[in-house]
Amino acid sequence: MELAHYSDFAVRLVNTEEPARGKDSLTSVEVVRDLFGSASQMARRVTEADVPRFRAIRTRLRAVFTAADEGDHTGAVDLLNSLLLEFPVSPQISGHDFLDEVGRPRWHMHLADHSSNATTGYAAICAMGLAFHLTEFGADRLGLCQAPPCRNAYLDTSTNRSRRYCSDRCATRANVAAYRARKRLETERTGLTHENSQESTTPADR
Repeated sequence: MELAHYSDFAVRLVNTEEPARGKDSLTSVEVVRDLFGSASQMARRVTEADVPRFRAIRTRLRAVFTAADEGDHTGAVDLLNSLLLEFPVSPQISGHDFLDEVGRPRWHMHLADHSSNATTGYAAICAMGLAFHLTEFGADRLGLCQAPPCRNAYLDTSTNRSRRYCSDRCATRANVAAYRARKRLETERTGLTHENSQESTTPADR
């Protein structure tokens, strides 16, 4: 498993909450287990106690994205470093998942799970994944959706660092809103121009 993959775990957790809409889907053991995806061995250790713990980690991860999104890259790094210190990982070489054309292992780095509970393990892979993504691609690649009220986290993997929205749906919604705003402004300007023209006309002209 490539280290870049682990950053998706952080995005997945942060986006279980929509602060501007007052929505929070992180409400049960089942939801927490779903966050692990194919990492079923880790998911089996989830208990009720992990639900509030995951919410606490989510708050800290969102703070990383918020700092990066606001251009406070040093702040984002400091927040991420605190998570790395608190939730260290154990890297190891693995090859059991991928084989080349002649059946030999494709050796790659894997994060071993020796954590005491599900939250600790999940927080560790989130922190390491984001750290890898940040140092490899830059802090400005961590963002929050610019289509209000959505503030979902995303990882910008575009070639020109142009991503501003978490999904095509939000991008379309933002573009439609911007178009409508421009049309309203044009209408208002046209009306104002017509009104000024009427006011400047003298009684003789009328």
